[in-house]
Amino acid sequence: MQHRIVVLGAGYTGAIAAGRLAKRLHHEDVTITLVNPEADFVERVRLHQIAAGQDLRPRPFGEMFAGTGVELKLAKVTAVDVDRKVVTVAAPVAAITGPEREELEYDTLVYALGSGWNDGGVPGTAEHADEISSRPGALRLQGRLAALDAGRPVLVVGGGLTGLEAATEIAEARPDLDVALAAHGALGEWLSEKGRAHLRKVVDGLGITVHEHTEVDAVETDRVTTADGRTIPAEVTVWTTGFAVHPIARATALELTDQDQIVVDTTMRSVSHPDVYAVGDAAMAMGPGGKPLRMSCASGVPMAWQAADAIAARLAGTKVPHIGIRYSQQCISLGRKQGLIQFVTADDRAVERALTGRLAARYKELICKGAAWGVANPTVGMPSRRRRVVGQETGSRARTEAAV
Repeated sequence: MQHRIVVLGAGYTGAIAAGRLAKRLHHEDVTITLVNPEADFVERVRLHQIAAGQDLRPRPFGEMFAGTGVELKLAKVTAVDVDRKVVTVAAPVAAITGPEREELEYDTLVYALGSGWNDGGVPGTAEHADEISSRPGALRLQGRLAALDAGRPVLVVGGGLTGLEAATEIAEARPDLDVALAAHGALGEWLSEKGRAHLRKVVDGLGITVHEHTEVDAVETDRVTTADGRTIPAEVTVWTTGFAVHPIARATALELTDQDQIVVDTTMRSVSHPDVYAVGDAAMAMGPGGKPLRMSCASGVPMAWQAADAIAARLAGTKVPHIGIRYSQQCISLGRKQGLIQFVTADDRAVERALTGRLAARYKELICKGAAWGVANPTVGMPSRRRRVVGQETGSRARTEAAV
């Protein structure tokens, strides 16, 4: 009987995990089902470009996984029962060709449902603000920005990587708009001195008004209100203050953190259910210095490598490899012409060394292209001999190996 592997979510981590498993395991021994509501791969690190009106080349999964043995199932995950080892999915309305709802049984589950925007419970945010954590959100924002007349105010709330990229991309694409950025702390406060100086230079050059040390307490249709009682005009408010994990895990018996991330060991295996692996934003894994890995592509990709290689090794009865996950840089696009590559320590603290300007913009572009290319080529540069499955991981054997 074939070992059934189901991967939930086809973002960077889920797609890479599925493709890597297909390269690692013999097709006669396993089935790999990748569940995703969209037929095209979404380059999440480029969604600010879509919001600013740019067209990106589509990347259909049908082409990316052709001949690999990965079966793409267009569906939305509605429930996960980790005790029965069953996933309930619903087909998108436009793609219903069979039962509207069905159950998928699995022997091994890779949970990669990722995260979405987090409105933080701030009044008016869900009703009036826009998000760019999803393609539908980016496309909606694109339409709203395109409809704005010259001189209208646009406010990006959040001074992290997403907020910086959104504000600079919009300001460069629409210099006729009055773009502002509201940051909880100082602008780029986590960067090196060189990084902060370059960021300030670019922001000022694009005419972006920066409201530092500003906390937004409420969002209305044409303004926001700050904690100190000020109002900032905003015909469009873009909310980028952080991410919240997909809520499905909250309804399961999996061990979770207070933020509903699945707690995993160093091989990305659930500490409570050894037939479940979690990768990317959905998982809480420890990195260098005993610090939790942050939600990012830089964390998620090696997590996917680790999970896939651990699953393949355990099924094949070989030694489980351990991939060292560490940081080296933070790549920030500041429009199409400028960029900032902030080099960091293994545990993600900025060092003084940074790459700036047009060279940094080209560097970031290569990183983005490489990330998408890596989804379709998950084992390039590594042995790809497919291993045979030596037996099913069930019962006491799976629980014993949970400690490996």
